[in-house]
Amino acid sequence: MMIDYNYCKIMARYNAWQNNQLSDLVKGVSSADLSLDRGAFFGSILGTLSHVLWGDLAWMSRLEGGAMPKGVLGDTDKFVQVAADWAVERKRTDKRIRLWADQLSDDDLQGELIWFSASVNRDVSKSKALCVTHMFNHQTHHRGQVHAMLTAAGSKAPVSDIVFMPEDG
Repeated sequence: MMIDYNYCKIMARYNAWQNNQLSDLVKGVSSADLSLDRGAFFGSILGTLSHVLWGDLAWMSRLEGGAMPKGVLGDTDKFVQVAADWAVERKRTDKRIRLWADQLSDDDLQGELIWFSASVNRDVSKSKALCVTHMFNHQTHHRGQVHAMLTAAGSKAPVSDIVFMPEDG
């Protein structure tokens, strides 16, 4: 087996811990600094955070059901326009991801996930375990970009080493 339910629980906790730290840091950064195009793939700090949130909502709709988030991949950097709105929706989404992970069994990670991908304009079929791994890797990848943009903007950046995640996180 590629991953098991324990991996998902740990990564869901890690995701929430990282986003809680980012939420605290973002409060101390001006709207102008959060929206400044810093040459990253999704432009700004807020644009990148917005993209990750949209992606998490898209993956959760595929993995547990429910509606896809509004918008298309090319506009995901504008999914949220204000940091306070991002923080509220981020906390809600992290709670959803943690609840989903806490209820998983190894059997839930078996088989294929089939969805229509607008980015390639066709149905895609991949292993559920691979899709879950991608969701968590996608979060970590883009938070690394946010980390770099925050430090370049003169802000602190969160502790991101998973081995230092609090036990109660």
